[in-house]
Amino acid sequence: MNAPDDTTRPTARYDGGTIALHWLTAALVLGLWLVGTFLEDLVPKSALRSGIWSAHFDLGFVLTGLVVAFLIWRRARGRDLPVDDPGPLHRLAKATHAALYVLLLVIVGLGIANAFVRGVSLGPVSLPQIGDPEWRRPLTHWHGLAANVLMVLALFHAVAALVHHYLWHDAVLRRMLPRGS
Repeated sequence: MNAPDDTTRPTARYDGGTIALHWLTAALVLGLWLVGTFLEDLVPKSALRSGIWSAHFDLGFVLTGLVVAFLIWRRARGRDLPVDDPGPLHRLAKATHAALYVLLLVIVGLGIANAFVRGVSLGPVSLPQIGDPEWRRPLTHWHGLAANVLMVLALFHAVAALVHHYLWHDAVLRRMLPRGS
């Protein structure tokens, strides 16, 4: 199925806040996933590894704020762009975006629960240890599993954007790129 070639039409763009929050969220999610997936295998047990895990928790809370800000921004100030084809591909895109948001919320929720069960320190603030320490392993497992599913879905999302850009030559990717890109 080929989309129309619209490289000559002006590109309607998302607003700067949406673009910034999208790319900040994507970069932070990727960085946190890389740490969560590979840290234990790459860095021997040490103060360095403990420090990186602490940073993972700190940045997880930053991600929580970013996700909440993104959802509020999109609801209150974000721009909705016109849809060229409201058919099945558009419905798939909407479902994919909804799943990405839900997974982000699940991941940060599980991460916050894990932080409280562990009683971690976030910079100068120590969270109280709440809940049964036996929950650490299952919370970590579900948090990691949800993060892996998110990465698969994010990869699908990125590939779809690249297909739009390189095969269908439409403006779907360009409207989420920063100005001047």
